[in-house]
Amino acid sequence: MSHPLPESLAAPAVRALKGQGIDTLEDLASRGLDAVEDLHGVGPSAISTLRTALRDAGLSS
Repeated sequence: MSHPLPESLAAPAVRALKGQGIDTLEDLASRGLDAVEDLHGVGPSAISTLRTALRDAGLSS
C-alpha cells in the first residue's frame, strides 16, 4: 500500500517534491528528508509535516 503525500502540505512543497519524482511517502522515505529539505518550496513547516506523516505511516524511526 502506498501512502500519498499529506493533503495539508502546501502547494509549493508538493510541486517541489513531485518535481523530484516524489509522489508518495514511500518515495520520500527511500530518499530521506535530508534530500528534500533544501528544495525551494520545502520549508520548516513542510519538513515537520512530512516527518510526522512518515512516522505515522511507519516509514521512519
